[in-house]
Amino acid sequence: MATLNSSSTLSSTFYLTGIPGYEEFHHWISIPFCVLYLVGITGNCTILHIVRTDPRLHEPMYYFLAMLSLSDMGMSMPTMISLFRVLWSISREIQFNICVVQMFFIHTFSFTESSVLLAMAFDRYVAICHPLRYATILTPRLITKIGIAALLRSAFAMTPILVRLAFFPFCHSHILSHSYCLHQDMIRLACADTMFNVIYGLVLITVLWGMDSLGIFVSYMCILHSILRIASREGRLKALNTCASHICAVLILYVPMIGLSIVHRFAKHSSPLIHVFMAHVYLLVPPVLNPIIYSVKTKQICQGVLHLLFPTKISSSMM
Repeated sequence: MATLNSSSTLSSTFYLTGIPGYEEFHHWISIPFCVLYLVGITGNCTILHIVRTDPRLHEPMYYFLAMLSLSDMGMSMPTMISLFRVLWSISREIQFNICVVQMFFIHTFSFTESSVLLAMAFDRYVAICHPLRYATILTPRLITKIGIAALLRSAFAMTPILVRLAFFPFCHSHILSHSYCLHQDMIRLACADTMFNVIYGLVLITVLWGMDSLGIFVSYMCILHSILRIASREGRLKALNTCASHICAVLILYVPMIGLSIVHRFAKHSSPLIHVFMAHVYLLVPPVLNPIIYSVKTKQICQGVLHLLFPTKISSSMM
């Protein structure tokens, strides 16, 4: 390993890790990962197809749902190739530049998804608190601006710490803790002053996630205040039901995200399996569960899915 670290030719090569202690079972472990990736990709592509092709779903709520699906795939799909290369014993090597690109997609779309969830909370606030102004406030032009702003904010925020990685010498072990690249995992291998990256990363998480989560919280406080003013119990339940899918999506993203950050910051010496488990939960659970939740809880999406699966039966029942 000392030879590898001292070699300028291999200095940009890193080595990914599968499931520590279970290397002989990697081929079997790859099966549930294949299923999860397939479910996630199929589900999100189905959502995108339904929203694109059904004119009834050309509304702000479903445009934001399409953005959520794109963010889910952008966050999880960059890890797929490197994960299966490790689990199928093809190669553990990954070049530095590919690693940085992978980190960029993972972290950028993670922050973008948080911004999209904030936009969806605002959408629910306008729909419940200002229903008569819904169409005039959330215009297609504004929705497009929100989507572009969410992506650019996340991309620009991630650029400084990823660019700085190019100037770090990596004279320690080049073995990463996961089967894909995370910023907090790579900086621990650098033999240089990483204080800027550490502090900037903490500030980035606190500011971006903090602003988004605070915005979501304030939106729901306003929504709850408006719902409590509805006279009928059925009306209150109907209004709350329109928010159920979004609340689940918020929990699905933020709980694993916070858990992974806590593990990396405060449980560095815990079992490697905990780090691996939390990292995969963080990347795979939102893309898999979000389409399922929205397909079950949203009537229009459910009808769209059924129409794709059973077009003749659905068409005949609607006649």
